[in-house]
Amino acid sequence: MTTVSSDVEVIDRARETELLEAALASGANILLEGPPGTGKSTLLRRVAARRHSAFALVEGNAELTPARLVGYFDPAQVLSRGYHPDVFVDGPLLTAMRDGGLLYVEELNRVPEETLNALLTVMSEREMTVPRLGTVRAAAGFGVVAAMNPYDAVGTARVSSAVYDRTCRIAMGYQSARAEEQIVAQRVAGPSEDWVARVVELVRATRDHPELRVGSSVRGAIDLVGLAGQLARVRGVDGDDWQAGLDAALVALSGRIRVDESSLRTPEAVIEELYRRIFGAAPSSAEDGSPGEI
Repeated sequence: MTTVSSDVEVIDRARETELLEAALASGANILLEGPPGTGKSTLLRRVAARRHSAFALVEGNAELTPARLVGYFDPAQVLSRGYHPDVFVDGPLLTAMRDGGLLYVEELNRVPEETLNALLTVMSEREMTVPRLGTVRAAAGFGVVAAMNPYDAVGTARVSSAVYDRTCRIAMGYQSARAEEQIVAQRVAGPSEDWVARVVELVRATRDHPELRVGSSVRGAIDLVGLAGQLARVRGVDGDDWQAGLDAALVALSGRIRVDESSLRTPEAVIEELYRRIFGAAPSSAEDGSPGEI
């Protein structure tokens, strides 16, 4: 189990914090649903810290088998001692149940259906029966919180109605521009507030561009600011250098956005268009070609 620090800061999520705390206090299971970078993990860490609850983190992927989630009998110990409870190795689910903590499942829609089925009885009855081990009942305070990005179709599967029926859903959209500026500022230092605000504006513009089906999260802004600062130092230019900013934007954002199939343009072309719209035309020296021009 992971103990969470209480100094985790959540920006612009007062309503969601209240809803999550109330849902957990009522004994409900919760599904946090929203695009990447909207603070789902940060929100849970903050709430867990305020509850003084530890939590077990599970990353949802195709490799998450029921044994990895629930636990298993140590094969070497079974040979010498048999199926004794002492040789059972608890997985994150049983650990959270015994300790009265939170089980946090990231990327719920990437978890195989067979593994999700192992959660059904636990979510409804707060107990589960493990073959050869017996019935394990959850201690007070146990809860299941899951998160997923409903817009990502690659490597995901449809979550069954049985899972939805056992969860309360909290929808989390993108935060305000001001909130995203604060998030960037607490992670990385920029040359000025105005420059960081324009970086956030650039990242937010990727979410509405007609040729993009997926835009960048605020993580793109954080990386852009950090990269631009490092490039400026390497090149010996100002922190808000136009070319360093463009190069940083191309590197930080081109892998995060997805161009619509109907568009003939590259991610780099769309990013440069947005960059020029928000930061203006390049100074003549940058147009002539700087050391870092892409």
